[in-house]
Amino acid sequence: MKALVGTIVDWEGVRENSAVVIDGPAIRDVVPVDRLGEYGIDEVYGGKGYLILPGFVNAHTHVAMAKFRGLGEDIPIEQWLNDVIWPAELEWTPEEIRRWALLGMAEALANGSTTINDHYFFADEIAEAARDLGIRAFVGQTVMDAVDFPLAKPEEGFRFFRRWDGKDELVQPTLAPHATNTVSLELMREIGEFARERNALVHVHLSQSMGEVETVKRRYGLMPVEYLERAGVLDDHLIGVHGIYLSEKEVPLYAKSGATLVHCSLSMAKLEGRMAPIIELAQNGTNIALGNDSPNPVGMMDPFEEMRFAAVLNKVWRRRTDVASAREVFRWATVGGAKALKLKAGLIKPGYLADLVLINARKPQFLPGENLYSHIVYSTRGSDVELVMVNGEVVYRNGLFTRIGKTLGELWEEVREYLPG
Repeated sequence: MKALVGTIVDWEGVRENSAVVIDGPAIRDVVPVDRLGEYGIDEVYGGKGYLILPGFVNAHTHVAMAKFRGLGEDIPIEQWLNDVIWPAELEWTPEEIRRWALLGMAEALANGSTTINDHYFFADEIAEAARDLGIRAFVGQTVMDAVDFPLAKPEEGFRFFRRWDGKDELVQPTLAPHATNTVSLELMREIGEFARERNALVHVHLSQSMGEVETVKRRYGLMPVEYLERAGVLDDHLIGVHGIYLSEKEVPLYAKSGATLVHCSLSMAKLEGRMAPIIELAQNGTNIALGNDSPNPVGMMDPFEEMRFAAVLNKVWRRRTDVASAREVFRWATVGGAKALKLKAGLIKPGYLADLVLINARKPQFLPGENLYSHIVYSTRGSDVELVMVNGEVVYRNGLFTRIGKTLGELWEEVREYLPG
């Protein structure tokens, strides 16, 4: 058995001088540190001045897009996709995408994300890289049929799901239709039927541009959320992403369905200069999760940065300081993501998955320590992460990814072989 020692912080509260006892993939017990001797502990990590947090859930990402960091800056999302990203993606090879996906996931893991929900091409390569690294990964093969894109053939999405369903404890396949404007109503219905048969999650971009909204209205006379409802996918297995152009009519319809909305505040602020109606969605009962989106356009795979921007940008967008509190945003990044992915995670309690993060808080930004939610959201950086545990296994510690025996620097060197010049 293993134990993490320090101050526990999850959405339900703060517990000082505590120990989390881990037995196999789950948390066995949470006790005062002076009771640790009652257990046969083999390894102890942390101590005074450490914070123990639930692992963060990156509920929407494209990890391999680490290759495109810095491309297509300061342009709208449709131009970014059509003129920069999609042409670059056509140059991918399986070996190259596996290396870049590994680097993107390693960056996310080192910064405290124990789970990713990835939506991309060459999904087999991404799944294999995730298994090598030891991160918990939900992976979907991006599909579309309303746009001619050879990497997104619909049949491959179903094949990928079948290949990986039940194959690995940490890697779970999803269905990943690209967006409401790039997937026909017929294909989305087929995806919905398959999802119900296989109890699968459906992960889709939603209302991420005004062009998307106008296209769906022109084709079907529907708003995007109505389109999802018509297709039979609007339920608690749906993970919609972005939602920045959701209308007042769509917000309660979406909330009533039980679907999750993944808030990627930084990427949408950068690509569209807008925020989703997250506050209204949350007030109507929608489950909110957070996503980094990708290394491009965000720049960093850091859940602390994403929480910080989600808190600040929602206050600016709503012109109110009483929304998106640090504690609420922390809940989105932990409990919200776990709920979206049907995981018993996000809280530090007996029986929950031992997906945990140990923060070295013996630094100035963690003083005076009166409001740890504020310190976590506004003061913490990914570099403060000292140890990451997934499924009860230490997969990252002090710069080393233990399963692959490499550091970020060594992975950086390997990926540089694929850069020109």
